[in-house]
Amino acid sequence: MATALRQSAKYSLLGRLAPFVVPASFPSGNAIGRTALPYLMSNQRHSSSGTKMKVDLDSSTGIAVMRFQSPPVNSLSLDFLTEFAINMEKLELDKSCRGLILTSAVPKIFSAGLDIMEMYGKSPEHCGEFWKAVQEMWLKLYGSNMVAIAAVNGSSPAGGCLMALSCDYRIMAENPRYGIGLNETQLGIVAPFWFKDTMVNTVGHRTTELALELGLLYSTPDALRIGLVDQLVPEDKVVSTAMETMTKWFAIPDHARQITKSMMRKPTIDKMVSNRESDIKNFVSFITRDSIQKSLRMYMESLRKRKA
Repeated sequence: MATALRQSAKYSLLGRLAPFVVPASFPSGNAIGRTALPYLMSNQRHSSSGTKMKVDLDSSTGIAVMRFQSPPVNSLSLDFLTEFAINMEKLELDKSCRGLILTSAVPKIFSAGLDIMEMYGKSPEHCGEFWKAVQEMWLKLYGSNMVAIAAVNGSSPAGGCLMALSCDYRIMAENPRYGIGLNETQLGIVAPFWFKDTMVNTVGHRTTELALELGLLYSTPDALRIGLVDQLVPEDKVVSTAMETMTKWFAIPDHARQITKSMMRKPTIDKMVSNRESDIKNFVSFITRDSIQKSLRMYMESLRKRKA
């Protein structure tokens, strides 16, 4: 047992990401204790509500539900990403929390992805700060010690799709009007290598190549067919199904699941961390080009025309 715990500390995802993220409780704590604790506590619920999301943690079940509430489309703004990172740190450090469900409180949308206004007409310094926050969101979610389930109850393009892909399991509302995919090329933007790697790890190389080059948004049946989502359910059952699914994941001892997750995801995380500064520089250099700024402006104008 001691050997297993030492191995867990060595390979723990969040532990490997220091100093970029706050270490999770598992590497320095007791996996068995974390597993058993919710059943030893009285039924307690903790809620915290910020401007962009609300988090409800039921300590008796060990499940936290994070609901995005940043209308109209839950864009991943700098404020949103900062609030997300703070909530992730709090949950990782709470020994009563074993699983996280991400969902939306905004009708018909999970998240529309990165906030274009954080990238258009902004200084290189601001763009760099924003991109570091995007990286941080991915590191904390893709490398979480918690079981993370995306309860996708609306459309989820671009960065919204990345958030879902970064979870362990994806349940989506069976609605023909909803789409999901990394469609950055439609905006004249190139998805970075760690977006690509996350999708390759989920649906394979060839499917990812076609999806990224063509900027595809998949319908819910097609998303299930290619493995972009794991399950389709009626819209009003998305969160409850995620709750039921979480119990299957909780049946696995935490330390065994966490070490296995690290083994699968560590190479992708290490690649991103070792190239983090160059990735920020590349993004700033790319996004501040006149041609890219023009593409963003044209896209925003097209959105205004649709609304009109």
